[in-house]
Amino acid sequence: MEYIYAAMLLHKAGQKVDEANVKKVLESAGTKVDEARVKALVSALEGVNIEEAIEKAAVPVAAAPAAPAAEAGQAEKKPEDKKKKAEEEKKSEDQAAAGLGSLFG
Repeated sequence: MEYIYAAMLLHKAGQKVDEANVKKVLESAGTKVDEARVKALVSALEGVNIEEAIEKAAVPVAAAPAAPAAEAGQAEKKPEDKKKKAEEEKKSEDQAAAGLGSLFG
């Protein structure tokens, strides 16, 4: 991952993503540099529009507010629902225990 981060850092700083620059960034971070991985990264990024790739990979921000609505629905559950769920779990455990008993008996 540090190789990709180095390339993204160089891109964000407006520097050319080449072997020498990637090595400098990795060495500055105290990482042992693998020459083969640096070459593979640089060759894989040739012809790639990094800005466009970042935009395509970005998660839409509109999806985030959906989580609080789900939590609100859970908070409105009645104690009866909790009791019913506990009973269902107990039945499930009993069925599982009965199934295990048939293996040994």
